[in-house]
Amino acid sequence: MVVHGPRRHSIEVGYLWPPKGEARFYEGVGLWTDGRWRCNLVLANVKGVKEPWAVITDEPPSLNTLWQYALRFRVEELFLDSKSGVFELEDSGIRSAQALERLYLVAAIAILYGTTQGMAVQLDGLRTQVDPHWTRGISYLNIGLRWLKGAVNKGRPLLKPIALLTVDPEPCFASKKSGSPVL
Repeated sequence: MVVHGPRRHSIEVGYLWPPKGEARFYEGVGLWTDGRWRCNLVLANVKGVKEPWAVITDEPPSLNTLWQYALRFRVEELFLDSKSGVFELEDSGIRSAQALERLYLVAAIAILYGTTQGMAVQLDGLRTQVDPHWTRGISYLNIGLRWLKGAVNKGRPLLKPIALLTVDPEPCFASKKSGSPVL
C-alpha cells in the first residue's frame, strides 16, 4: 500500500512499520497512488502477532484505536459465523420478519451453547481433539460445534457449559492465509 504525507510525496507503508511491540500514528495521510483520500493511519507491530497491523481510520489515531480494532475481530467473527460461516443464514431465503426473528433467536441460542461448549473444551485441555493447530486456530464456537458433532458421531461426552470467559485463556490467530487475529 502506498500513502502520501502532507506534501503528497508517496511512500510504501513497508518503510513505516514500527519495531516489534510498538505503534506509530499518522494524521492526514493520503491513500493509494494519487493520495486523494485523506485519513489517519495507525501502524502497529503487535507482540505475538506474525504480521503487523495497518488501521485506516477517521478517528484520532491512538492506542485506543488499536484496542477497538482488536475487539472488532470478535464481532466480525460472530457475524461471519452466524451469517455464512456456520449457520448460512443468508441462504435461508426467509423474507418474513417474524420468521427471521425466530431463526435468529434459535441461531443466537445455538451460538451461545456452542461457544460455551468450545470454552469448556479449551479449559478441559481437549481442544487438540477438534482443532489441529498448535495454538488455537478457530473460534470457540467452531471448537464447540466440532465437539458437539463428535458427541453425536463418536460418543464424546457433552461437557458442562461454562459462563462466558472475560479473559481469553488462549487467544486465537487465523492461518497465515488470512493474517487476521480471531478472538
